[in-house]
Amino acid sequence: MQKGKKIWMDGNLVDWDDANIHILTHTLHYGLGAFEGLRCYRCEDGRSAIFRLHEHTDRLFASSHIGMLKIPFTKEEINSAIIETMKASDLSEGYIRPLVYLGDGSMGIYPRTNPVRVAIAVWAWGAYLGDEGIAHGIKVKVSSFCRNHVNAGMSKAKLVGNYTNSIFAKKEAIDAGFDEALLLDTEGYVSEGSGENIFIIKDGVLKTTPLTSILKGITRDTVLRIAADKGIKTVEERFTRDELYTADEAFFTGTAAEITPIAQVDGRKIGKGKPGPESKEIQNTFFDIVKGRNKDYEGWLLYL
Repeated sequence: MQKGKKIWMDGNLVDWDDANIHILTHTLHYGLGAFEGLRCYRCEDGRSAIFRLHEHTDRLFASSHIGMLKIPFTKEEINSAIIETMKASDLSEGYIRPLVYLGDGSMGIYPRTNPVRVAIAVWAWGAYLGDEGIAHGIKVKVSSFCRNHVNAGMSKAKLVGNYTNSIFAKKEAIDAGFDEALLLDTEGYVSEGSGENIFIIKDGVLKTTPLTSILKGITRDTVLRIAADKGIKTVEERFTRDELYTADEAFFTGTAAEITPIAQVDGRKIGKGKPGPESKEIQNTFFDIVKGRNKDYEGWLLYL
């Protein structure tokens, strides 16, 4: 991993190796914190652009509100800090991680007067599920772990502790020889990946899990917008794992995963076992947008 040069912490840029916290930081022990993941892309014209900055910051504040974490900065200040950190990173493109967390103070489950702190880090990060995965599709395992019940993990919030479940699922999948995990909800319907939303295509219809038990992904929303503009029929409704097995195409979406086709699930080929035409069309459009080649969506790019 290529580090960024600086990390923003509570209003100040500090050197990467000096961005430290106390061992009794409350979030480290108990998992209450909120975070985001953004990407900055090097565009075709040589400029760098952050993709959908404002939507990510809005979700960071929404997650923090759900987690009862009062961010001591405004949205405008966080947006400026993200831009400042990216410019100070010495990277033309990279992954951006804002983190809201509870600092050290009292211990025990209830944080009492522990301060709410904010950090923003940037590093170079290629295709999360691999360049081969982007090009040829990945192998997925339906996990033995269920996605948290909607009243247990607060599925609309990108909270630190929620991802323990994802770590279990991902480790299980990797150890079994797969590339990624797929979690079902507590009623047995397809929910999402360890860090991605999922889409399937059957008979020309694009289907994705409704927002009931999943995080409202910004890349997911991007795909829905692309599909609508292309006239692709889209449905948001529950589906089962056997419906996934018999889909013509399937793919994951996420800031880290971008648009990653799914070639196999539980040893069963999806369609022909390689990225299908509609998946590739959506994927190509997505990369045209984030690389600044498609001017119809330029409003989603914030150039540095």
